[in-house]
Amino acid sequence: MLRKLFFILTISLVASCGSSKKKVAQSQPRKISVAAKTTEDPKRERVTVRKSSTVKNSKADDVIDSALKFSGVRYKFGGTTKKGMDCSGLLYVAFGENDIKLPRTSYHMAEEGKNIRVRDVEKGDLLFFKTSKRSKRINHVGMVVSVKGDEIKFVHSSSSRGVIVSSLREGYWNSAFIKATRIL
Repeated sequence: MLRKLFFILTISLVASCGSSKKKVAQSQPRKISVAAKTTEDPKRERVTVRKSSTVKNSKADDVIDSALKFSGVRYKFGGTTKKGMDCSGLLYVAFGENDIKLPRTSYHMAEEGKNIRVRDVEKGDLLFFKTSKRSKRINHVGMVVSVKGDEIKFVHSSSSRGVIVSSLREGYWNSAFIKATRIL
């Protein structure tokens, strides 16, 4: 019985964010097109940031900033730390740091929130993908960090490049896209 339970748990973890790990030579530095906000200036000890009463930092911005702090962290299946993260682990931690509970796996995350059309996505919404032809269910997730015109950028943990920001316009992600949901 214990073996069966272990086997089922192992299979569900393997399916959560794709099981193929591709090694890519790191000959070029990683580029991040959207960065987490910082309140510290390396040239000064402290920087005072004034917020006017009309500028409000939304919960989505807070969750996005939490996720972007992991930019450049390598992919690690089942990982939830700066030593390595998988796609669902990244969002599990980012939402958790902002007191929002999410399931641990991407296909369970897809069952949460309200389904929305891709043309209606906003910052903080989740995008779900099926990246393997063999898989019959969702196995990858990312979070929208910006929407400009018809370009949607999202943060996720790629098995080949780690935590990065990608565009839904990219052919691979566009063809693997399944649905979007709103949690916030």
